[in-house]
Amino acid sequence: MTSNNKLRHILVLLAALVAVAPLSIDMYLPSLPLIATSLAASEQQIQLTISAFLAGLTGGMLIYGPLSDYFGRRHLLLLGIVIYLLSTLGCFIATNSEQLIGYRLLQGLGAAATSVLGRAIVRDIYPITSAARVLSIMHITTMLTILTAPVIGGYLTSILGWRVVFAVLFAFAFICLAFSYCFLSETKHMDERSASIIKAMLGYTDILRSFRSMCYILCMGFSFAGMFSFIAASPFVYIKFFELTPQNYSWIFFINGLGIISATLLNSKLVPRFGSKKMLLAGAAVTFLASVGFFICALTEYYLLTFGSFLSFLSISVTGMLGANCLANLLIEFREQSGAATGLAIAMQFGLGALCSGLVSSFQETTPAPMYWIMAITGLCCALAAKCSLLKDYH
Repeated sequence: MTSNNKLRHILVLLAALVAVAPLSIDMYLPSLPLIATSLAASEQQIQLTISAFLAGLTGGMLIYGPLSDYFGRRHLLLLGIVIYLLSTLGCFIATNSEQLIGYRLLQGLGAAATSVLGRAIVRDIYPITSAARVLSIMHITTMLTILTAPVIGGYLTSILGWRVVFAVLFAFAFICLAFSYCFLSETKHMDERSASIIKAMLGYTDILRSFRSMCYILCMGFSFAGMFSFIAASPFVYIKFFELTPQNYSWIFFINGLGIISATLLNSKLVPRFGSKKMLLAGAAVTFLASVGFFICALTEYYLLTFGSFLSFLSISVTGMLGANCLANLLIEFREQSGAATGLAIAMQFGLGALCSGLVSSFQETTPAPMYWIMAITGLCCALAAKCSLLKDYH
């Protein structure tokens, strides 16, 4: 049995692994205008480098998950990090936007291994009762990364230029590779693996046919989609409609991030006492209340800055709590197919997030209404999925 000290050290490594993908997105954002100028490319071309990374990330999640149920976690994780390192080096030396887009696609494919397998390993080595708490801690690490990465990237870019961002990402991933190679042994034992690659891939059909498991996946997916809708629309809502300065808007974004960290940390403390299902319902109840508030505001055109900000804070703060508890319960349902389950769940999160953020961006509306409507609908769908997860499963 793995010792408690070793489990704590592995937790630090797993938290670093799941931070690779958000770090690769957020540290890079402040450098986009400079990259466009440096590579003589349009803003639209450089924005495609973000889409390419997300495409590689989402597709890779669907591949690594079931394959790891057959081949095991360790070698696929190391392979994914190597792909990430080579593509990051390619981004560093890219001389035009086409090269950068291609390398970012491969970089997302490599980062998918750290995102999926880091979470799947949690189910392999931690007791069922600890999974939700561990995933909560890992989510806090992700949120800290999201909050600090743009600031770090902005300073690095202003002082040393945009290519240094990829140098830092390379160094971080190399450290993850070294520690994974030296300290992370195989966690998916032979007697727990799928009998064949085909059976591993068909694990998706088992998950999709499970009513309760799809409720967990949709709950965390719609919660994530609501947050992505806020991220896409809030700069225009707060800066243009409410006429806040960019600095004041950044404080609202920061406070929401602190809300996620606080709620997720609270979840990690309370899960051992109340259980992950009760904590899941508690988070869903908060989401439901915020959604009702959004509906009222959108229907009555009641656009008060403080009230809307409070509703957004409630809705966004519980995303980590919902994600950790949904994933923990999902992995309990599919222990032998935990790689496929994790891959499908995280891919669904990003897919719904991209869909809803694109939808809210498509409205030619100068009021907060589109953001409120979409956050209300996604929140209600999230709460409904959480409630339905208590129903008897069937196939």
